[in-house]
Order: sequence, then C-alpha cells, then structure tokens
Amino acid sequence: MNEPRHNGAIDPGTDAVLAATRRWLELAVIGLNLCPFAKAVYVKDQVRIVSTDTTSPEQLLAQLGEELLHLRDTPAEQTDTTLLVHPHVLQDFLDYNDFLDQADALVEALELDGVLQVASFHPDYRFADSAPDDIENYSNRAPWPILHLLREDSVGRAVDAYPDADVIVERNYATLRQLGHDGWRRLFEGGSSS
Repeated sequence: MNEPRHNGAIDPGTDAVLAATRRWLELAVIGLNLCPFAKAVYVKDQVRIVSTDTTSPEQLLAQLGEELLHLRDTPAEQTDTTLLVHPHVLQDFLDYNDFLDQADALVEALELDGVLQVASFHPDYRFADSAPDDIENYSNRAPWPILHLLREDSVGRAVDAYPDADVIVERNYATLRQLGHDGWRRLFEGGSSS
C-alpha cells in the first residue's frame, strides 16, 4: 500500500482494515500532528477501533447506535473515542456525506446530543468549494470510510488545553501543502504499523 486509500476493488479482511487504519492514525493523524489531541489517548490505549462488515447504510446505522451506546456506557479512562471503520458501505463520498445527517439524527434520538458527536473521514473526503484532489482534503482522508465517535467533554477539555485551537485547521493545511501529494504518498511507503 503506497497511501491510505482504497477504491473498493479489493475485499479487505478485518486484519488488513485495522492495520491500515492504525497505520494512517500513527503516520498521518499523529505523525503529522493533524490532531494534536490524538496522541495522548492513543498511547494510553483509549482509542477503540472497530471494523464492521456491514454492507448497507441501515446496518451501519444500527451498528453506529450500538457503538454510541458502548461509548456512553464505558468509562473514558477505558475508551475515550471510537473509530467505526466501514469498508464495505458508503464508498461513494456523496452517499457517505448524506449519511452523516442520519448519524447526527441518531445521536439526537439516543439523547446523546451534547454528550457524544460523530466526526468523519473518507478516502475521497472533499471540503466544500475545493477541487477533488486539493491537498487540504487529505486532512480528512483515511484509508476507509470512518465514523469517529467523540465525547463532547473530552473535546471540550482538549480544546481548552490547546492554545489557539482555531489555528489547527490552518496549520494542517500548511503542513499538507508543504508535504504535497508526493510527500503524502512517501509517508506511507515502506514498513508496517507497529
């Protein structure tokens, strides 16, 4: 794998999905410091990574509900955040983007609004008003579609502790522009995840 991007042409096994996700997390999210809050929970083993074999948005929504309740019912010291990786459903970014409204509605229906939130990563992630291959999009690109479940309290504490949290996005864009597409590809060449 030269970069964390899959087009659905292969049928990944759970181990391969989890390995690619950990590799992306370690090399890009933590390694490039795209999320300055990720390293602390990752090194404490408080990141739950779940790969699902669901094949329909309805199945994914049901599993998302299970994972939201699991996160709600698990102490933050044990699991602070969850990555729900779904390689077999919502490969099309527009379909995935539309699904996020259902995810937010589910959070509200479970009365978890203000408690948990769902963030998003996708191999074809594209910010509004950007070209498909703008390097800035890579700040939210992952090897597989991922729903990232976050605790509002943890997000609040992290933002409070980080000076100038609003500059994270601009810093990420600058990092990615400096790296460029070739640098992004080189980041994932070679060895495997630890």
